Amino acid sequence: MRFAQSARLVTLGVILAALALEGATSARAGGNWPQWRGPNRDGISKETNLLASWPEAGPPKLWTASGLGAGFSSVSIVAGRIFTMGDRREGQFVIALDEQTGKELWATRVGGRHDDDYGGPRATPTIDGDLLYTTDTDGDVVCLETATGKERWRRSMPRDFGGRMMSSWMFAESPLVDGDRVIVTPGAPRAALVALDKLTGKDIWRATMPSIGSEGSDGAGYSSVVISNGGGVKQYVQLMGRGLVGIRAADGWFMWGYNKVANGTANIATPIISGDYVFDSSSYGTGSALLQLAGDGNGRVNATEKYFLGGSVFQNHHGGFVLIDGVIYGGHGQSNGLPVAIDLMTGRMLWERVRGAGTGSAAVTAADGHLYFRYESGTMALIATDPKQYRLVSSFPIPGVRKPSWSHPVIADGKLYLREQDALHVYSIKR
Repeated sequence: MRFAQSARLVTLGVILAALALEGATSARAGGNWPQWRGPNRDGISKETNLLASWPEAGPPKLWTASGLGAGFSSVSIVAGRIFTMGDRREGQFVIALDEQTGKELWATRVGGRHDDDYGGPRATPTIDGDLLYTTDTDGDVVCLETATGKERWRRSMPRDFGGRMMSSWMFAESPLVDGDRVIVTPGAPRAALVALDKLTGKDIWRATMPSIGSEGSDGAGYSSVVISNGGGVKQYVQLMGRGLVGIRAADGWFMWGYNKVANGTANIATPIISGDYVFDSSSYGTGSALLQLAGDGNGRVNATEKYFLGGSVFQNHHGGFVLIDGVIYGGHGQSNGLPVAIDLMTGRMLWERVRGAGTGSAAVTAADGHLYFRYESGTMALIATDPKQYRLVSSFPIPGVRKPSWSHPVIADGKLYLREQDALHVYSIKR
């Protein structure tokens, strides 16, 4: 009897330990936001049980970290650490903070300051285990150790590949890590995109880009690469100075390009991938497009326009958009973030256009049935993901806004992270 009771206790202990381990693993997974726009680069957090509304002053603030420097970088969060970038007096830095307290753990100078009216870095570090990857505004691709900030390797997109930007603003890309490689966009004719060995920085391939049309400008845009398996072929999709391109992942073969969505000033929004479809938008009067990808039977893919929406219908300046249950949600307008909902497959507008809670462009993230619109004016808004109607739930002012409030919001581990230039504000949004 004693043996049976002991056995039951041991079994119960094993079950409880397993549940505790599962809970700890889930908590760690919930806190993971390893790169630009989250785990899948789509701006969607898998967090649940979040606050359905906020008090007028905003959700409870846990802490604020200051001294991060100027810039518009967002944050990455992995294994109890937060990573971001900022321009300090001595130069441009990658910075690691403790997730619980905001205490600085290390800071590594990666380049010179970006001194203009909208100065500072735009890239968000990409975390891959013990290493992180980022680009500074001069176009250097840098690999650092996540534990110490020690530099492992560095490549220069302008010097090593002849890279250039499509316009006067500097490099803004957040690198993509895919398996054994890092993908970045120099924007050169013979190195439109490049794949680098993630451990050494050495070339794996360089993608040559032909002419795809006269719209836009030569060079890299201000977007970041995403992965598509459209048409049955793995490829890297990017919005460049001349428009959207699809590059075969295996060898860097240029497969398709689409010029119509490009403007000559700044192509910014990260593309949305949905099966065989690619959606993207640019501003300065241009518009948006949905492309369908189809394989040709020889390991290549062709892209066909399903529809194009003119700039008066939907143009996303910057801040991006998200896809939820077949609906695109984002901000419309040049220097505007007018909330819109668009049926992905038809391009039909689902909401009557409204002003919204703030002004200026809106950076958009989604979680747990809500959209998080962070307006350039410094207003943070919570909007229901309801395809039938626009429903503003709550809003509050972000403290200390002095420049355009552009950094993308992050939702991880029951918290809302808002980078505001020199500061990072962290709020509890767990229900």
